[in-house]
Amino acid sequence: MTADPPLTPELVAKHGLTIEEFERVRRILGREPNFTELGIFSVMWSEHCSYKNSRRELKKFPTTGPNILVRAGEENAGVVDIGDGWAVCFKIESHNHPSAIEPFQGAATGVGGIIRDIFTMGARPEFCLNSLRFGPITGNSKNVATNRRLFQGVVAGIAHYGNCIGLPTIGGEIYFDESFEGNPLVNVFCLGSLRHEQLARGAASGVGNPVFYVGAETGRDGLAGAAFASRELTEESREDRPAVQVGDPFKEKLLLEACLELLATDAVAGIQDMGAAGLTCSTCETASRGGTGVEIDLAKVPKRETGMTPYEILLSESQERMLIIARKGKEGVVRRIFEKWDVPCAEIGRVTEDGMMRVLNGGTVAAEIPAKPLADEAPLYEREAKKTATFSEPDRSYASYMSNTSETSAHLRQLLRDPSIASKNWVYRQYDHMVRTGTVVRPGSDAAVFHLREANKFLAATTDCNSLYCRLDPRAGGRIAVAEAARNLTCSGAVPLAISDNLNFGNPYKPENFWQLREAVEGMAEACRAFGAPVIGGNVSLYNESPAGVVDPTPTVAMVGLIEREEWITTQFFKAPGDVIILLGEFGDEMGGSQFLKVIHGLKAGPPPRLDFERELAVQNALRELIRAGQIRSAHDCSEGGLAVALAESCFNPDGSLGATIDCTAAGKSASPQILFNESQSRIVISTVPEKAEAVMQSLENREVPAIRLGTVGGQELRITVGADSLAWPIQEIHDDWHNAIAHAVQKDFAAS
Repeated sequence: MTADPPLTPELVAKHGLTIEEFERVRRILGREPNFTELGIFSVMWSEHCSYKNSRRELKKFPTTGPNILVRAGEENAGVVDIGDGWAVCFKIESHNHPSAIEPFQGAATGVGGIIRDIFTMGARPEFCLNSLRFGPITGNSKNVATNRRLFQGVVAGIAHYGNCIGLPTIGGEIYFDESFEGNPLVNVFCLGSLRHEQLARGAASGVGNPVFYVGAETGRDGLAGAAFASRELTEESREDRPAVQVGDPFKEKLLLEACLELLATDAVAGIQDMGAAGLTCSTCETASRGGTGVEIDLAKVPKRETGMTPYEILLSESQERMLIIARKGKEGVVRRIFEKWDVPCAEIGRVTEDGMMRVLNGGTVAAEIPAKPLADEAPLYEREAKKTATFSEPDRSYASYMSNTSETSAHLRQLLRDPSIASKNWVYRQYDHMVRTGTVVRPGSDAAVFHLREANKFLAATTDCNSLYCRLDPRAGGRIAVAEAARNLTCSGAVPLAISDNLNFGNPYKPENFWQLREAVEGMAEACRAFGAPVIGGNVSLYNESPAGVVDPTPTVAMVGLIEREEWITTQFFKAPGDVIILLGEFGDEMGGSQFLKVIHGLKAGPPPRLDFERELAVQNALRELIRAGQIRSAHDCSEGGLAVALAESCFNPDGSLGATIDCTAAGKSASPQILFNESQSRIVISTVPEKAEAVMQSLENREVPAIRLGTVGGQELRITVGADSLAWPIQEIHDDWHNAIAHAVQKDFAAS
C-alpha cells in the first residue's frame, strides 16, 4: 500500500479547503489530520455537501405548515400529509457537472440518486420529472453539434434509468440558451408515497446496534464527486471522468425492493443512502442525527476493485448503495432479505456512544473525527454581493419592434418552432411515462397528473423557472418561478401543497453571482409565503460556469398539488367546436424578457413582467372554484410566447387539433407583437361550453377578476382579429411546425454525422 502524501499547502488547496478552514480542522481534531481525514473534510465541507455559501440564504425560505411532516433539512427529503393517513415524499436534485462530462451516465445516475433519496424515507417511488437546460441545438454556432450531443445523451440517460427501473417520467421542462453551452443543467425530481407509520429516519440510534452496508460493491467511480461538483468546469474537466458515477438501474431495482421489504419489518433503526461523499457522508450524517458515534471497518466493505485505499473507499461515490442501522438481534432478518433479493450485504460496524466517526482498516485506525462538527458545523459564509451588470432599469431600446405588424404571422410560426417553446414530444416518447399505469395526464399539458391508486389520491406536479427573467432581475424571476408553478397546478385542478427547489447559480465567490442567488431566494421566499407553499427540501448547485461563461441563474421550482376529485382534473387543450374561449386577466403589454425579443430579435432586454400577488391569487382562486363547479373545459397559463402561443398550444389537442376564432379588438387597433406576444403575468386561457359562458363571466365579475371573452373553438385555422388586422394560421401547419421542431434539429445532427 502506498504511503500517504505529506499535507502541503498545495495539497490542502487542491482539496478545496482554505487556510482558515484547515486550521479549523486542526482545532476540531486537536492534531494534524492524516491524508484520509483531509479527504473526508474536503468532501463534507464542500459546497455540494455543506451548503456553506448558501445555507444562510436558505434559512429565508418558509419551511413549516399544517401538512408538513418532515421539514427541509431534517432528512433526505421532505414529507407532506395528503390525508387519510397517507403522505408524499418528494425532492429535486441536480447532476449538472457529471452530465457536462458524461451526459448519459451523469443524467442516469442523477435519476438513480434522487430515487434512493425517496425510498430511504420509507416511501415507494411513484414518478419522476425533470428540468433541463442546454445550449442552442439550432443555428450556426460552432457549439451546436456539442449541444445536441449533450442533449441527446442526457435524455437517453434519463430514459434508460427510469425505464429500466420501471418508474415513469411524466413531465418537466426544457430550455435552450447560449448561457448553458458547456454547462448543461440536469435537475431530476422524484415523488414517492407512504403511510405515516412507514416513515423511516436516517439516524444512527441505539448504542451497540450493528451497521450494515448493502448494495453494489464499492469501486473507484465517482471518486470525490462532491468536491468535483463544487468547482467550475474548465477545459481540463474532461479529465475528471472518474468523478462521474456509473449507474445500474437493475441493481437499484433490487436494492429498492429489498430495502422496502426490510423497512416493513421491525429490524431497522435507521437508514441512509450513499449519495454525495458516499460512505463518508452516510456514516457521519447518521451519527450526527442520532447524537451518537459510528465505527466501521473498511476491510469488511464489499469492493469490486483490489488495492483500494481508505481514502478511495470512503470518498467513492459508486452507485446503488445504502447504509442500514439494524436493531441488535435482527441481523438475521437483514441478511435473509438481502440474500433473497441477491443484493450484497455486509455488517461493517456498530453504533457507539462517543460521538465519533471512527474508521478502521483491519487493525489500523484510518480516521477518527467527531461526527457532529464534520456533518453539521462546516463554516458558513455570507459572500460579497454586487448588483450584476445584466440587470437594467426599464430598457426601451426595443420599442420600435412593438408596433411593426408586417411579419406578425411569420413570427408566431417562428416562435412555435423555437426548441424552448416547441413540443418536447421527441423527448417524452423516449420515456415510458405509462409504466405503473398511474399517469392520468401525460407530458405536454400544464402539469402532469398521477393517480396514487392505493391511496386513491390524484397529484399534479410541475417544474418551472424562466432563466431569462432571472438573468434580468433575479428577485422578479424567483417570484415568477413560484407563481407559474402554482398557476400550472391550478390550471390542472390542483391546490398547491409545497415545493422543492433546485438553485442553479455560478461561483459564489464572484459578487455578481452571489447577488443573483440572494435576490432569487428572497423573491422565491416572498412568493412561497404568498401562495402558502412551504419549501420542504431541495438542492443547491453552484459553480455552474464554463470557459464560455456563467449560466443564467436558474432557481428551479418543483411544486406538487392535490386534486381532491377525479372530475376536477383539467388539461390545457380545447375540447370541442363551439366552446367559448375566455381570457382570465388582461391583455397586458409587458415585453421585457420575452421570447419574442429573444427569438425574433436576439435581445435579452428589459425588465421582466411585474407580478402582483393579490391579482395572481385572485385569478387562481377563481379558476379553482370554476373547475370545482364543473364550468371549465380547459385551462392553460400564458407564459413564454404570450397569448398567441398559449392559444396555439390550446389548439394542439393530442386527440385531434381544433381551430379557434379570436377577437382581440378590445386590446388595440392592430395585431401588434405587443398584444400577441407580451408575457404579462396572471393570465390564463380557459374554455367552457356555450351555455355556461355567461355564468362563468358573471362569477368572475362577482369576484372582481378581470376576464375577456375572446372567441370560440372550431374550424381548421387559428384566426386572430385585432382592429383592422385579421391573421390566420392553418392549424395543421402550425401544429407541424411546433411538433417536429426538435426532431428536425436532432436529425440534422444525425445527417451531419
